[in-house]
Amino acid sequence: MQRTQGPAVGVAEHRARVVGLVGATPVVRRPVADCLGLALAEDLVSPIPLPPFDNSAMDGYAVRAADVAAAAPDAPVALPVAEDVPAGRTDSPPLRPGTAHRIMTGAPVPPGADAVVPVEDTDRGTDVVRVVAPARLGAHVRRAGEDVRAGAVVLPAGTELGPAQLGLASAVGASALPVRRPPRVLVLSTGSELVEPGRPLRGGQIYESNGVMLASAVRQVGGEAELLRFVPDDVAAFHAALAPRVESVDLVLTSGGVSAGAYEVVKDALSGHGVEFYKVAVQPGGPQGLGRYPTASGGVPVVTLPGNPVSAMVSFEVFVRPALRTAMGFAEVERPRRTATLMESLRSPAERRQYRRGRYDAGAVTVAPVGGPGSHLLSALATANCLLEIPEEVTDLPAGSEVSVLLLR
Repeated sequence: MQRTQGPAVGVAEHRARVVGLVGATPVVRRPVADCLGLALAEDLVSPIPLPPFDNSAMDGYAVRAADVAAAAPDAPVALPVAEDVPAGRTDSPPLRPGTAHRIMTGAPVPPGADAVVPVEDTDRGTDVVRVVAPARLGAHVRRAGEDVRAGAVVLPAGTELGPAQLGLASAVGASALPVRRPPRVLVLSTGSELVEPGRPLRGGQIYESNGVMLASAVRQVGGEAELLRFVPDDVAAFHAALAPRVESVDLVLTSGGVSAGAYEVVKDALSGHGVEFYKVAVQPGGPQGLGRYPTASGGVPVVTLPGNPVSAMVSFEVFVRPALRTAMGFAEVERPRRTATLMESLRSPAERRQYRRGRYDAGAVTVAPVGGPGSHLLSALATANCLLEIPEEVTDLPAGSEVSVLLLR
């Protein structure tokens, strides 16, 4: 199906369509070490308390606080050292009154002990230790369950698994985690004018950049990208390149060939093949398309983006990135959003949501536009750290206005 007439589709509606089209990927179990950057698919419940036993927070001596209550530099308390308790010792001999156990950080506090004297407050004795300062009840003892209670949800579903989260999962005994499989995305770069970087250009040719840019964006989200470049502006060649690959991917992502020109190969090839084309009320990136390319297994989602580099990348950020993060089960699918003071005036087209490149200053909470609105100005996008979002009903933003920004990094 193809729709080229009628009012433009709103940004929110098109984003919802893309999110609904891509859908969720299957849940798989992966070793904890292989889950970096993925989203937890189910709540992780700790089967144990953390710490799992009372343990020492210091190198020192496990004691009864009452036995060293009178200790002072000029009147040390001498205690026989009955045991050495290194970290990893599995038996736990009880502490008798009037004695001390030499103990290391992380080692289990012996039954009967209620405080740990830091080694700095002693003469470091091995047979008899002289304590020169009192220890309050519970001093330097980490209590079992102080950090995590057994049965507690330590990581809720949707959590993005970074180093700290994976460390916590390992600490409560998880060897593998349920995560949503990263989506497999075929990034298709079309255009007879495109040349591989590193080769000499002839007249009318340009270096291909959208493919590597979009494939990198997919990988940054956590997806797996296959880049298919240099598909010529030929419908038969387009289908020949696409057909052997569609059954093995979760999404086909194209750029270019979707506008109103005479050589729009993506539109020509996919119209009548389950993909709809229409205008979205956004700048840059108005021409968009989506649908399902017919396959033996029922069809693979296709999202088609405009060909100008900034249009393609902004479209990815606004429409495709949220869809991929939703498919992967992330609780947070949007870029971080801030409100900032605009440093210079801007104009925006009526009835279109405009995204401008900008530099956000977190300290001053200000934002300055970078480059103009042109969808070919890739260098401005490369130096920007945010996108300014200007609503459809706003056409003029004077300097000093408050504006919403999406943080890119």
